[in-house]
Amino acid sequence: MTQQFILAPRYRLDDEFSWLEGIDPSRHYWISVNSDSRLQVSIPGLIVSSIEELREVISRFRSLQPQESMTVDRLAGSGFTLHCISSNCYAIEDEVAGSLTWHLFDKESIESLLMTSHPDWLPSPKDIELGRKRLALAFEQPAYTSA
Repeated sequence: MTQQFILAPRYRLDDEFSWLEGIDPSRHYWISVNSDSRLQVSIPGLIVSSIEELREVISRFRSLQPQESMTVDRLAGSGFTLHCISSNCYAIEDEVAGSLTWHLFDKESIESLLMTSHPDWLPSPKDIELGRKRLALAFEQPAYTSA
């Protein structure tokens, strides 16, 4: 049995505290976890090659029912899973400080994030800086792992 009204806090566009830091050119969503600017993470976002593909993903999202999920593919085999908790509560899986985390969002926030994958969307200068930050973080990772 699912609850009709989930009391868990979730990210909303009209939150009192800012949680969305930006969306970089590679469509990663930069958020402050629980609106704490000291703990920023970037969550893989939607990338599409055409408006038709965007429409198909939005349609799949809107048809999700509670307890269903959808996997959204990205380049190079990466992607993310979007879970429908209830009619206005959705979760995106991520890892924060080595632990599996579900970031909860309302429907309007998820739709707005997905719409930034539109081919005509242009990042702001602040968003471009987030992309540079992501690239710099990638250079800090080892180029290989030993078996």
